Amino acid sequence: MPATTQQSTLRVGELAKLTGKTVRALHLYEELKLLKPVSRSQGGYRLYGPDAIARIEWIAKLQTMGLSLPEIQQFLKTFESSMAAPEAMASARSVFETKLAETRAQIAQLRTLERDLVASLDYLASCSGCEPSHEVHECGVCDHHGHTPEAQPGLVAGLATARPYDRPDTSLVRRPLAPEAPEAHEAKAKDNV
Repeated sequence: MPATTQQSTLRVGELAKLTGKTVRALHLYEELKLLKPVSRSQGGYRLYGPDAIARIEWIAKLQTMGLSLPEIQQFLKTFESSMAAPEAMASARSVFETKLAETRAQIAQLRTLERDLVASLDYLASCSGCEPSHEVHECGVCDHHGHTPEAQPGLVAGLATARPYDRPDTSLVRRPLAPEAPEAHEAKAKDNV
């Protein structure tokens, strides 16, 4: 272990403040063997070297990549238990290649979503010119402002799937006009005795 002077070490609270993590998160990193204090103070406080900041930033990057803390722990364990450097680097490369493929797939999904949102917003821009006399159910078969049901973007078309004839007829459902007062319940209860 490299010699670390008291002046170049950080207490856990100081390290948490510098990295934006909670003290509990740093203790968890230590429990998972992702972060190691370089020593303890005379009072028993954990002391971390300046390299702990870089380690915490590294953990945060792996979490941003989509790895959970147990996955980071396993990744580090596999890397450190490799018999030789090429094997260790091959295991890291494998994880990074998998995450790169996942990231590219997510980017493609987000680009598709972006296109869908832009098309929907373009379509909906002309809807603000509709007459107030048009009813909501007409939106699914709209032929105003150059719209056609076939040209509706998917996000907009999903809003218009319920037609008036698909709606349940609630006109025959009996609803009380006002809630009964507690006295009415008591009177009914006395009548039933």
